[in-house]
Amino acid sequence: MAPIRDRSLTGPLPEIHGRGLRLRPWDDTSGSDVETWLRGMRDPEFQRWNTPLRLVTDRTSARESLRARAQSAAEGTSMSFRIADARSDTALGHVGVNEIKYHLKVARVGYWVLPEARGQGVATRALLLAAHWALTELGLYRLELDHAVGHDASCRIAARCGFAYEGTLRGAIFAEGRHDAFRDAHLHARLATDPEPDANPEPAPDRDPDPEPKPDAGRGPGA
Repeated sequence: MAPIRDRSLTGPLPEIHGRGLRLRPWDDTSGSDVETWLRGMRDPEFQRWNTPLRLVTDRTSARESLRARAQSAAEGTSMSFRIADARSDTALGHVGVNEIKYHLKVARVGYWVLPEARGQGVATRALLLAAHWALTELGLYRLELDHAVGHDASCRIAARCGFAYEGTLRGAIFAEGRHDAFRDAHLHARLATDPEPDANPEPAPDRDPDPEPKPDAGRGPGA
């Protein structure tokens, strides 16, 4: 089997299908993709829990953000997917496998869901799909997920997707709306050797807005 870095650089990102969803790469040349990305980044509830290093405030910055993600995908350092309904292709949100470290076979996952798509288990289903792909097809061993302390919905989503709680990271991410102050984060992780989560989890509502853990929530290239 080819090394995992070679597998990540052999062509465009694949589409991932399952659980009523379609995950495909974002397209910075698509006006609808740019608009969806802008709405997600400007959502007040997203901003409550996440402070990107590079702010997305208009269509120009949204397009630049997606171009940066496409470049990261081409380099094999980050894989970003648009979440959509499998039947209608209606955009629902985003999930990414970020900060890939091939020598350690580790990466961080992040996600967010549009306001109108919340309460339908979208984050849970998308994270299950992306995590399975990363731990099998991409060949990673460890996936990490972190979120601001107090975001209880994120803890529940992580648990349903097999990400065990590992502790609190002190001052690990930016405070809300600030780059000069920090807040604590909960760290969750899942290993390739962990038991596979229930194939048909209860669609517990993702009532609270779903987070985009780092890099978007505190450091790295931002959105």
